[in-house]
Amino acid sequence: MAYDLTGKIKLIQEPQTFNSGFTKREMVVVVEEGKYPQEINLEFVQDKISLLDNLEPGQTVTVTFDIRGREYNGRYFNNLQGWRISMENESPTTDAPPVQDGPPAEVYDDDIPF
Repeated sequence: MAYDLTGKIKLIQEPQTFNSGFTKREMVVVVEEGKYPQEINLEFVQDKISLLDNLEPGQTVTVTFDIRGREYNGRYFNNLQGWRISMENESPTTDAPPVQDGPPAEVYDDDIPF
């Protein structure tokens, strides 16, 4: 299930590559909802780290993310894993192919002259 949050970028970390070949990059977004601002850490992994390349602290963004959880040595950890970013008044930035609206083109191939 995907979630969205909107806020201002506070910090963008440099990419981290581990011995296993796993790469991640983290970003902190300040969300001004509620009584106190919340500083939310989101991580982007593997090919999604490039989504952060053209962003700067201070920009307002909406991040779409999934919640990931795991157990390690009897302790439980959660991560917010981002996979789409859209800046205020711009279209989303993602590696996903564009979604086609409406029926496929072959449906329109009929004998109507207009």
